[in-house]
Amino acid sequence: MRAGSLDFVHDQFAYGRRFRILNIVDDVTRECLAAIPDTSISGKRVARELSALIRRRGKPGMIVSDHRTEFTSNAILSWASESRIEWHYIAPGKPMQNGFCESFNGRMRDELLNETLFFGLDHARAKIGEWVSDYNHRRPHSSLGYATPADYAANLTATGDRLRNPDQLRRSPVATSAPSGVSNAGTLIAAG
Repeated sequence: MRAGSLDFVHDQFAYGRRFRILNIVDDVTRECLAAIPDTSISGKRVARELSALIRRRGKPGMIVSDHRTEFTSNAILSWASESRIEWHYIAPGKPMQNGFCESFNGRMRDELLNETLFFGLDHARAKIGEWVSDYNHRRPHSSLGYATPADYAANLTATGDRLRNPDQLRRSPVATSAPSGVSNAGTLIAAG
């Protein structure tokens, strides 16, 4: 994981009991690294899940989240400090500052949660796991040059590409660079 975002999305089982899903997204590859459904997920559980993810994928440069209690708990503050991972909290009421995870959550809501009746936690885990696998391995993203998130991540790992600063990923360039051999705009070249 290079830079990650996390957030919760909520739903309910067919019989009415609510559950939540902790979604963790790699901001660079757009992969869903984890989608963990459960009826209760504490700050300690979030820390355990992040530790397990880091053992599999490596340490991120930064994690982005909102100010939800689970993310501001002593368990998370201690974990981030001990892990030496920068944790960035978005401004209250500004969900687009966590745009990658918000976009993923919206897609999950539209394509899976609004379309599926879940009959229990095991059923939810199976259906969510299938959907995440499809999202990561079969869906090309225009922002990734029409590669799937998994293919894009594998290519980054295989080529050892150096990534831009995660803050730069949140900003689009104003204009593209001039093609090779073209002088910068506004520069006059005097003929001799």
